[in-house]
Amino acid sequence: MSKIDTVRAAMMQAMKDKDKARKDALSMLLAALKNKAIDKRSDLTEEEENAVIFREIKQAQETIDTTPADRTGMIEEARLRMSVYSEFVPKLMDEAEIREVIAQVLAELDIAAPAAKDKGRIMKVLMPRVKGKADGSLVNKVLGTFFA
Repeated sequence: MSKIDTVRAAMMQAMKDKDKARKDALSMLLAALKNKAIDKRSDLTEEEENAVIFREIKQAQETIDTTPADRTGMIEEARLRMSVYSEFVPKLMDEAEIREVIAQVLAELDIAAPAAKDKGRIMKVLMPRVKGKADGSLVNKVLGTFFA
């Protein structure tokens, strides 16, 4: 079942529960997913669907960060959207899981003691494996701990 179908079903349930705020958040997410599918002119892959949801979460976080503190209504709406959208993304990898993947990549590339000059080569192999499964800044931070 695609995320579009899952979000649509959740939106229908929110309508039945008369939860207008949740229904509105799900409606916005559904529109973003559909727009991406229209732009692509075909069905979205799971990674693309997750990327759309992560982008929507990031936009809601930016709204929270940039909205003046006295605009509590907007801040609460953005927080609600973030919590609703979070239900539809896979669990992100934690630091230990990222370390495992980095160790596998280093073994494959036959790099015993990684140096800063190897970072590009490592990232080229590493990022496709963790894309959509881990936060890029966390991956970069963890990889940084491997350098002498």
